[in-house]
Amino acid sequence: MTPLRLGAVSYLNTKPLVYGLDAHPEQFNVRFDVPSRCAALLHEGSVDLGLIPAIEYLRGEYVIVPDVAIASDGEIASVAVFTRVPIDKVRTLALDISSRTSVALTRVLCAKHWGIAPSFTPADPDLETMLARADAALMIGDPALRIDPAKHHAIKIDLGSEWRSLTGLPFVYAMWTGRSGAASAEQCRALQAARDRGVARVADIARDVAQGDKDRETQALHYLRDNLKYSLGERESAGLRRFHELASEIGLVLSLQPLRFY
Repeated sequence: MTPLRLGAVSYLNTKPLVYGLDAHPEQFNVRFDVPSRCAALLHEGSVDLGLIPAIEYLRGEYVIVPDVAIASDGEIASVAVFTRVPIDKVRTLALDISSRTSVALTRVLCAKHWGIAPSFTPADPDLETMLARADAALMIGDPALRIDPAKHHAIKIDLGSEWRSLTGLPFVYAMWTGRSGAASAEQCRALQAARDRGVARVADIARDVAQGDKDRETQALHYLRDNLKYSLGERESAGLRRFHELASEIGLVLSLQPLRFY
């Protein structure tokens, strides 16, 4: 059997979802990229399933692996706007180009929650450079997790918390997605089982990535155990649908689609 080609995100938050898959190269071939690149690989057919940004689901006739996601129900810690002025005074906002969903979420929150209409500029994820040319900056992933905002004379606004304040719902950042027929029921169960193994071993994952740095290990464990959710249940699905609706309302997507599952 040909291995299923998986495009996964190269951040800490993905590790519980792919735990142990490298031990089964006959079943899965995993490559790691930033979220926006995962989406591009899926769109061009270079992978069978991509752990793609949630907004990218609307760019094709896609199907979702059931009950597996990267989500938060409140604070996420790794997706944030850093600002040196009050959020209602932000006029320019630099956007980390690594994730299209976080960019879309920022735009939704600007329009629907903060009541601002800043000019947006794409930028490489270097906070000091971004804040040198904009009032605020979106940072995502491991870099955002490690930033001490005080060192940059900024405040950190957590977008998971802001989404929860706006909607009362969890936010889904990414999910395994592919074209119809790309994954079998057995392969979906294998991905769910990998998630279960990874969630059960987050302490080991945190220790591995910290490489002896106890502060980093503590931070990683708190993040994996307390900030992140890895299910795609009814509330998460409702949050995903609401995100798509609000993105449509402000013109970020051309059309809505129902959530389809393998």
